[in-house]
Amino acid sequence: MALVGSYVGLSKVLVAIFPIFLLAWLRFGIAALAMAGWLRRGADEPALGPKEKRLLFLESFLGNFLFSICMLYGVAATSAVSAGVMMAGIPAMVALLSWFFLGERIRPLVLAGIGLAVCGMGMLALARPSGAPQHTSTSSIGPLWGHVLLLGAVFCEACYVVIGKRLTAQVSPKRISALINLWGLALVTPLGLWQASQFDFSSVALPSWGLLLFYALAASVVTVWLWMIGLQRVPAQRAGVFSVLLPISACAVGVLFLSEPLGMAQGLALCLALLGLLLATWPSEA
Repeated sequence: MALVGSYVGLSKVLVAIFPIFLLAWLRFGIAALAMAGWLRRGADEPALGPKEKRLLFLESFLGNFLFSICMLYGVAATSAVSAGVMMAGIPAMVALLSWFFLGERIRPLVLAGIGLAVCGMGMLALARPSGAPQHTSTSSIGPLWGHVLLLGAVFCEACYVVIGKRLTAQVSPKRISALINLWGLALVTPLGLWQASQFDFSSVALPSWGLLLFYALAASVVTVWLWMIGLQRVPAQRAGVFSVLLPISACAVGVLFLSEPLGMAQGLALCLALLGLLLATWPSEA
């Protein structure tokens, strides 16, 4: 999640260069080449059944494809503040879905951690940067359908965590990463080819191609692989709280590399989120 937040912050440069669907298509394509060797089934790994195939498709459709569409268009209709507030609900949504679908009991410490994480990320989203005008935190909240799309993005990300927990019981993390990336490539290819036919690739500078390579390998290879390995050993509801590291690391990238200001309220929000993470991951007595 920390790595996801870092490349989300740095990908602002890529979004200014590549159209969104073309960027996604190049990302999945590069990752498919890098993970070609991960598609083979291990000697001790059972063959994929119909259930696992459906879960792999849903993991990619919800976590890769639909999440991106809901988030991008939701932010376009509302604001970054609204998106931040809604994304703060990911840990709570994960806990609810893991309780409903996986039968995981929500421990009191996990519940307290979720509450602090949601409060911290909500405060971070609503806090104005130092020196920002008084009206910047509440203007342009956007239409209702935009917030519905953001809520859909929260649901998709929570489903990604819960479905991933189910998959890691049957399929190796490397193979999951490769297979859901292939589904993502298949889903975005029509739109990616359409935007590629209208794009001037010669206008892209060499450093931008290097940043694209980092983005593809980090987003589709390293982070998914690490996440699936973690899900093999960590309950889904506890893993969901780690999503608070996404806005935390994105904020760190903004402050350290993009020279964005960090006010006192934002610092307090980060402390609340980290305290929530500590509570939610504190070892149980059992």
